[in-house]
Amino acid sequence: MAERAGEGGGGEVKFAVYALMLFGANLALAQYSTPAEGEYVISDGAWGTLQVQPRGKFSIETVGANAHICGLDGVIADGKGKIAKSACQLSFKAEGQDVRVATNGSDACRDFCGMRAWFEGLYRKPSPLCMRKSIDDAKKKFKKSYVAKDYAAALAVINPVATQCKPFLHWVESAWVLNDLALTQFKLGDRAACLHTLKDLAPDAAKSDAEITGSYPPSDSEVYLPVVRATRTNLKLCTKK
Repeated sequence: MAERAGEGGGGEVKFAVYALMLFGANLALAQYSTPAEGEYVISDGAWGTLQVQPRGKFSIETVGANAHICGLDGVIADGKGKIAKSACQLSFKAEGQDVRVATNGSDACRDFCGMRAWFEGLYRKPSPLCMRKSIDDAKKKFKKSYVAKDYAAALAVINPVATQCKPFLHWVESAWVLNDLALTQFKLGDRAACLHTLKDLAPDAAKSDAEITGSYPPSDSEVYLPVVRATRTNLKLCTKK
């Protein structure tokens, strides 16, 4: 009986190991799968979007340094993205509600990008407030309220975009939105809030145009300089007594 009991115990161990292996396989399938339909945003190093459409269709557009871009599309099946007539293959791994995109390392993956652009990385799922359409609608509503000098209404619209949506904005767009928020705070007489909003932009505002141009690639400095100049003006407004 002792031997039979021992054999039974070994069988239980084998079954437990098998169950664990099966669980691991199922977990892997859950991680590498077609993401839920919708919009995802990458903003670490590059900025861009992953759009997942019905039946696993996907498209990726990113912007890297000096306005270099990536653009590609294909179909996702079992967590693998295939691009027509290309050796480049993508993998889509769930990280909570976000998606990490990687490649098979093929040189063919470079065919879809400019020299300073890339698309691998973590694409985050924005809240409804920070979806592209919602941001564009909010900016239009803000402008309407600001022009009408309803600064309280303008603040209520732009503040959540500037703060909550910052991780989903291109860095230059984020700088513009922060300036919109700061100027609205100034109009409402809150100079301290204005200065606090612009504190992360202040170091660049303290530099000369030539220093900015020398610190950024040509295309980036071209689009960023107007923001820097606006920041200088708004900092002066909020500093004056």
